Amino acid sequence: MWPMVFDPLKELQDIERRIGAVLNVNRPVPKVEAFTPAVNERVDEKGYYLEIDLPGVKKENIEISVNDGVLTVSGERKLEKKEEKPNYTKIESFFGRFERAFKLPSDADVDNIEAKYEDGVLKIFIPKKQKPEGKRIEVK
Repeated sequence: MWPMVFDPLKELQDIERRIGAVLNVNRPVPKVEAFTPAVNERVDEKGYYLEIDLPGVKKENIEISVNDGVLTVSGERKLEKKEEKPNYTKIESFFGRFERAFKLPSDADVDNIEAKYEDGVLKIFIPKKQKPEGKRIEVK
């Protein structure tokens, strides 16, 4: 007959599981945290470029709006990490909201702003308004 082996960690996990079942607390508790995504900016003669790092954010969770000369990028990141072992399951959920606002320059063409999202990076192009060519006025 094999000797019985005492595993204190297994005993603690069993106790935690039983107490959690009684108190109904074995569900993951989501963490809601704000985060500030990194932004790279550049300007050339055509317009203004923003690259915003949004790892873990889905395209459908991103909002872009322009109001009163301010471009606002906001959204939410939802991540879930699950680890399963025999007699053990660990689920961690992380939720994070973000919002970044950018004052647009007076020559920004807000009607033609373009946005593209790929590989966790949101790229926004804000074209400059075309300057009307000068007009010569004839003196009569």
